Amino acid sequence: MKVMKIKEMLLCGLFGALTAVFAQLMLPLGAVPVSFATLSVMLSGALLGKKWGALSQAIYVLVGMIGLPVFHGMQGGIGLLAGPTGGFLISYPFFAWLVGWLTQKKHSFFVSSVLGTLFCYGAGCIWFWILTRGTVWSVLMSCMIPFLLGDGLKILLAGWLYQRLKGKIF
Repeated sequence: MKVMKIKEMLLCGLFGALTAVFAQLMLPLGAVPVSFATLSVMLSGALLGKKWGALSQAIYVLVGMIGLPVFHGMQGGIGLLAGPTGGFLISYPFFAWLVGWLTQKKHSFFVSSVLGTLFCYGAGCIWFWILTRGTVWSVLMSCMIPFLLGDGLKILLAGWLYQRLKGKIF
């Protein structure tokens, strides 16, 4: 069994904390707010790799789940995971894993992040639909379409940051 190294522990905690900070940079837009949290999720997967990126986001979700105010709007608690944003939040470790896996497979950061973001949309929209039983159109209008431009800009910003940071962390 491989023991987790101190550097990996620190980086996982750092990226979990970075996601908590970025989650506070948000714009309320209906039931699901726009936040910068996904920028950190993309970067954690690409820079730390699939395993450590996913762990960093699992730490973020677990810390929020136990009640620390790390989710958007300085909120925490398991109740938020059961609400409209729960599917998005629960997807973060898997989103980071997917971006990390695709990046390690030599896909571009752009492709990896777009596919990771689509996965996050899928999880978020499905959870939102389970809660609301809305039409496909109403779910897409609540959880995806208004966010496309902002997420595209976050992917471009994250790509710019990734190019400057890759190879400097691990």
